[in-house]
Amino acid sequence: MVGILAKVSTSCAEYNANVIEVTQSVLQDLFAMIMLVDISGMKGELSEMSDAMQKIGDEMGLSIHVMHENIFNSMHRI
Repeated sequence: MVGILAKVSTSCAEYNANVIEVTQSVLQDLFAMIMLVDISGMKGELSEMSDAMQKIGDEMGLSIHVMHENIFNSMHRI
């Protein structure tokens, strides 16, 4: 699908969240994208941006998950 990165990064910019790194891959027939985003200067709440990402996902037929780094790190700690 064309425009996934553009729509997601545009939404990040609207919240003044800076995209630091993007990793994309295709796993079998599934597209996966991981974005590292600096939210230190973010306008609004993370939950608001998460809702905006959910809306983008719904419009594009995608599943978009927004997760704070602390939660991500806790989930992946051995």
